[in-house]
Amino acid sequence: MTQHMDVRLNAAGAPERYRWVVLAVATFTQAASGFFVQGIGAMGVQLQRDLHVGAAELGLLLSAAQLLPLVGLLVAGELLDRYDERWVVGIGACVVAVSLGVGSVAPGYASLLLVLLVVGAGYSTVQPGGSKSVASWFDASRRGLAMGVRQAGVPFGGLVAAAVLPALAAAYGWRAALLAGGLVALLGAVLFMSLYRRPPVPALPVEDAARDGEPRASLGSRLRMLREPSMVRILLSGTCMVSVHSGIGVLTVLHLHEAASVEAGAAALVLVAVQGAGVAGRVCLAAWSDRARSGRYAYVLVCMVAVTAGMVALMTPLGRTPVTACLLFVWLGFFGIGWFGPWVAHLAESAPPGRTGFALGLAMAVAQVAIFLAPPALGLLRDVTGGFTADWGLLSAMTAATVVITARGGTFRRRASS
Repeated sequence: MTQHMDVRLNAAGAPERYRWVVLAVATFTQAASGFFVQGIGAMGVQLQRDLHVGAAELGLLLSAAQLLPLVGLLVAGELLDRYDERWVVGIGACVVAVSLGVGSVAPGYASLLLVLLVVGAGYSTVQPGGSKSVASWFDASRRGLAMGVRQAGVPFGGLVAAAVLPALAAAYGWRAALLAGGLVALLGAVLFMSLYRRPPVPALPVEDAARDGEPRASLGSRLRMLREPSMVRILLSGTCMVSVHSGIGVLTVLHLHEAASVEAGAAALVLVAVQGAGVAGRVCLAAWSDRARSGRYAYVLVCMVAVTAGMVALMTPLGRTPVTACLLFVWLGFFGIGWFGPWVAHLAESAPPGRTGFALGLAMAVAQVAIFLAPPALGLLRDVTGGFTADWGLLSAMTAATVVITARGGTFRRRASS
């Protein structure tokens, strides 16, 4: 009751306006917390040179930040169903900031791996926490747009990181890039803890009833959600598409530089455009899904078909021509990053009453397996084969198979919302 009174005192009289404040701060915190990790791919050429590593080791840096979230996302989801998102997300973002600050004095590759492990632990709360906070402030008629804007924080952070971090690393070294990432994450943490409040009238009121008065379900009963056919479909598509997203992040600059003969600095700028396309994709696709009679999952299927076509094209001579290769990566950015907007809105609406936080954490934890494994696996495949055809071929085959499997199964039923 105290928390709800606090919300009314802080947001009373202006819930319509304040929800946009919540959306803005959640989006910024998302972008700030993932700022450095999103910039690793853009700094690929510099990191390979300064740390004397190959593509597989570069991919392992991305995976290091994704290891602890395999468990951390489940823990974060449970915490979010019990405690105020304000503190769960804020403290996690602080962990990211402190870790990157400490990492700025890391002596080499092994120490950087350790730092990124801790960064991943802190980031575990930001992704599901920000999604739950936005979902609770917006009803179904605008939830897709709001979730798309909020999820655009990831590629937006990547866009800014791709524009700033390579230049910063080239001028002052990769340790300066870590320090910059820590300062940005700290700003996001402070803003979220200062400005976020729960909605005065919860959009999903059954969650408060479940939290305050009803007995909580056991962990085993919650994990049984994994066996539901609708959840299986969303997990298959999510796992597939985060693998595609990882491939875009770790391979874009390398492919353009090595296969299409694009200078390293120009290739990093193309990655900026790719991330910008991802921002547009997350907002536009999620907003369109608000009006879709066929449900939000139809837009996820469209994204999978589109990225399959784009990756197949990269395996042809088009992928070795600078202009067309750049255009293909922008296409992949729009659909291969933009898919997450409608996907996460779809998931939030489909969660059982009182379990939104846990459902988000569970789905993201399962997808996290692919986020952890894909970057080093794709990097190793590139090192072993000496080219990129095998990478794009594997991802396109996996995506096409997922379309066939999940399109036949139907989609989630939309849950009624107030």
